[in-house]
Amino acid sequence: MRLIRDCKKGKIDLIVTKSVQRFARNTLDSLEHVRLLKSMGVGVIFELQGLDTRKMTNEFILTVYAGIAQAESENLSANVRWGWEKSFKNGNVHIQYKNFLGYREGADGEPEIDPDEAVIVRRIYDRFLAGLSMQVIADELSADGIPTIRGGTEWRPENIQSILRNEKYIGDAILQKTYISDCLTHKSKVNTGERPQWYVENNHPAIIERPTWQRVQEELARRSGKRKVKEKGTKTELGRYSGKYALTEILVCGNCGKPYRRCTWSRNGQKKIVWRCISRLDYGKKYCANSPSVEESVLQAAILDAWIEQARIIPEMLTVLKRQLGMALTNAKSGDDPYALQAQIAALDRDTDELYLAQRKDPQGDYESRFEALYGEKAALKKRLADIKANTNHIGAEQAQLDEIFAVTNGIRNSPMEWSEMGIRQAVERVKVLSKDRISVKFRYGDTVEIPLG
Repeated sequence: MRLIRDCKKGKIDLIVTKSVQRFARNTLDSLEHVRLLKSMGVGVIFELQGLDTRKMTNEFILTVYAGIAQAESENLSANVRWGWEKSFKNGNVHIQYKNFLGYREGADGEPEIDPDEAVIVRRIYDRFLAGLSMQVIADELSADGIPTIRGGTEWRPENIQSILRNEKYIGDAILQKTYISDCLTHKSKVNTGERPQWYVENNHPAIIERPTWQRVQEELARRSGKRKVKEKGTKTELGRYSGKYALTEILVCGNCGKPYRRCTWSRNGQKKIVWRCISRLDYGKKYCANSPSVEESVLQAAILDAWIEQARIIPEMLTVLKRQLGMALTNAKSGDDPYALQAQIAALDRDTDELYLAQRKDPQGDYESRFEALYGEKAALKKRLADIKANTNHIGAEQAQLDEIFAVTNGIRNSPMEWSEMGIRQAVERVKVLSKDRISVKFRYGDTVEIPLG
């Protein structure tokens, strides 16, 4: 395009190019630009084809050559794509280290953990599980001057989300996440099922443990799946995750079931923080007549009292739950062997390839039913394998969360208790305001406790 601009400015009289393939990607581009250049008095010589547009009176020959060039480009692209897919099928993982935080290329050419960058990755995972939003995590990293993978210091929520969702941090890799949809434009698209994908396990050292990564995926799904509790256009919709206050996520009205919202009251020059039912805020007593406003300090004190009470009995309950999860994990592992299932899937792939070769040699044969049988058997095996992985990962995530809650509750039994947004998120599942002087607190892996306010 810079060449075309120079021609328009009169800087160029003649263009000499090796072939039609080097001049433009497709037939339409070739003809359009040749006509444009010809109108400006600029000729084009195609050396390989022996064409000179200054002497041409008919575009037919150029059209034929340009069409052949386009076909060659498409064939070349198809061959390259086949090569990549063959490489993916063999489990070959290609990592772009310049765009990948936490790893570097080792002396043997294999990925190795970069200790300094791995600290940043672990921090992001820890802060996310502590309840912080992606925006807050990004702001913290930017404020601390921590460099991004490209050397900048401005972190964005999208950067955090990409790191949290990337399976490579547990040592695995999904191959062909994107693909080139058009060999002429070279535009890349996200692969949502249009092309096959491959999942490679334990390809390189892991920075994040699998149970931790699984908990992060569950938390991502929970936050993105938060339903809107207000109609569109109202003032106080709560359809997004709030990482600032733990109670925004767990405090609900015992009368209408809607969440409570944090408000600031100003009276006689003094400010007071209270929590109010979101339905009562927008509609008054029309939909929620009996929801009380609760002062934040009183509410926090009551929740702490309930937590201290539960801290005496939760460790014993968690011990039983951990034993039960351990038994469930043992039972899950004693079922289908995932490696045996993967071997069966690989054997079916080989059978499918052989059937394709047979079909090419004998196109008139009846192969449809055999292909359907192979695809059906492969789909059933892949579903069994996915179920085993999901069950094992879920149990591992549950065990990791139990360990955290056990450590928190066990540590507060003989030490002063203070309000902690992170601790509340880990220990409390739901707080319900029953009346102006009473709430109920439901603990994760524990009891539901009713406790007075004030």
